[in-house]
Amino acid sequence: MDIPTLIVISIALAMDATAVSVAAGVTVREGRRRTAATLAVLFGLFQSGMTIAGGYAGSALYAYISAVDHWIAFLLLAFIGGRMFINGLAGEDGEEIRFGSATVLLTLAIATSIDAFAVGLSFAVLGSSILLPSMVIGIVTAIFSLGGFRFGTAFGRRYGEHAEVIGGIILVLIGLRVLTEHLLT
Repeated sequence: MDIPTLIVISIALAMDATAVSVAAGVTVREGRRRTAATLAVLFGLFQSGMTIAGGYAGSALYAYISAVDHWIAFLLLAFIGGRMFINGLAGEDGEEIRFGSATVLLTLAIATSIDAFAVGLSFAVLGSSILLPSMVIGIVTAIFSLGGFRFGTAFGRRYGEHAEVIGGIILVLIGLRVLTEHLLT
């Protein structure tokens, strides 16, 4: 696979993690650097790891997972986004959604990296190498996550509680997009 194609695939896979990082940047008020770094590393590792897992899993396992993966991603993102939306409308400070908690971070990392599994599977079907693409996908995701978090922080400072409502809506919309893409194909 050529490098420009790999970069485009990596950017496309990074978009969900970037949007989630924007939402996190909107709501996190303390420990921003630590949270931004944790999101970037975790999202990058999960994108990379799921690409490798998809490459090694083979088509038999994918047939079972693909039947429910879109529902899992939708439910996880809708739940967290819904909580952010409700907190923002209630005027709460957003601490209810703890982007620093291991549970929330792992949930978001899984929800945003499910598509990477399918990409890894497609690399295997095409007979492409998995190692280099998975590293590039992870690095691009980490970089985009950092940028998304910084953008979300600036947006949150400017728009305050309304930004948390918007962040929640973004997460729910990402979940809906994942669901509709899989249901319509």
